[in-house]
Amino acid sequence: MNPRLIFWIPAVMRLVLILAGAGCVWYFFGLIAGLVAGMAGLCVLLVVQLHYLYQLAEWLDHPSSARLPDGWGAWTDIFSRLYKLRRDDERNQAELAEWLARFRQAMSLLPDGVAIMDDVLFLEWCNPAAEKHLGLQLGRDKGMRVTNLVRSPEFIDYIILGRYEQPLTLNVRDRKLIVLIIPFENRRQILVTHDATESDRIEMMRRDFVANASHELRTPLTVINGFLEIACAQPNLDVKTRLSHLKLMAEQGQRMQNLVEDMLTLTRLESVDYPLRPERVNIHILLDQILQDTQALSGGRHDISLEVDGPDIKGGTEELRSAFGNLATNAVRYTPEHGTIRLRWKLKESGPEFTVEDSGIGIRPEHISRLTERFYRVDKSRSRETQGTGLGLAIVKHVLLRHDATLAIESVPEQGSTFRVKFPRKAVCEDTLEKGTGT
Repeated sequence: MNPRLIFWIPAVMRLVLILAGAGCVWYFFGLIAGLVAGMAGLCVLLVVQLHYLYQLAEWLDHPSSARLPDGWGAWTDIFSRLYKLRRDDERNQAELAEWLARFRQAMSLLPDGVAIMDDVLFLEWCNPAAEKHLGLQLGRDKGMRVTNLVRSPEFIDYIILGRYEQPLTLNVRDRKLIVLIIPFENRRQILVTHDATESDRIEMMRRDFVANASHELRTPLTVINGFLEIACAQPNLDVKTRLSHLKLMAEQGQRMQNLVEDMLTLTRLESVDYPLRPERVNIHILLDQILQDTQALSGGRHDISLEVDGPDIKGGTEELRSAFGNLATNAVRYTPEHGTIRLRWKLKESGPEFTVEDSGIGIRPEHISRLTERFYRVDKSRSRETQGTGLGLAIVKHVLLRHDATLAIESVPEQGSTFRVKFPRKAVCEDTLEKGTGT
């Protein structure tokens, strides 16, 4: 039905009823009484309309679907429509509030900084990453000009020139930031910041790794090529000299092979394609093999002992063999003749612990934090003498990371060093605890 008819038919019917009632009173009580009755009916109708108008005005001041008044007559339909509109509006507001909360939560989790500015660079909003990158505080800095908050000549020039096609590299608070401004709408701009400090550090590590690897490979290649050139230029060398050259080439070839194997091991440990597959590690067998290898490398020049008083653990046997073997090998290489080396496996309250203690040359404190870096050497000349690749402790670090273990280093120059590998309690094979493992 036509909405106009829905409104007008009840209104006309009410007027007809009032006039009919007034006519009846006129018929029975006279003209004056009929007029009075008609006026009274119209006044009542007017008062009702004014009452509902007042309620509508009150509701419009504080609109809420919960307190919308009930109506009478045409007001019933009016209030019903208002109720529906208000409910739809409240539902839309709730959805908008939910989406806004999700947006803010998503923005707060972004690693990149996002700040919204108006056309005159006043800050309207920023996420926590932008606060961290630029030293802002939204509650304090909202409504302030961004160029007054980020006091950098390069940033101000970037803003003034307005060449936003290329990002700006900015050094702020000892961090390297990539800054980009994106205009949107007509009167707003988005300021995006990306912290490139870590990626720069990784790139530097990559360059250092390539440079160090190239340097390490250059020396043995130079030796081998040099002797080959001599062999080609002087084919009548005596047997003794030729054997000496072959021996040196074999040593340098073995050095290159060790270096390549260590680099491949590091690559495998860092690759997601080779996840750790935990198995039961028989500690007694593993450490007995480590002891034998260490004694073979020492050749009787050191006093080496092993103490095992702890349970088996879950992990990668070959990876742990490599890590423990590197620690024991380093102890032999950096301990003078007749020195002592102690290998221990014990169960502590926090978990199992493997210790390599030596009476070697020791390490100065400034070097300890960098020992697990690739190709880092405290004494480069001694490392070459001992045929080290410079990757042993880097391999140890990555193996322990895969086993949720940590490496602690204690050292006193000229007195010795202690390397402690600490495993979490969850790595223990509980059945070995029940049987007892002290030996």
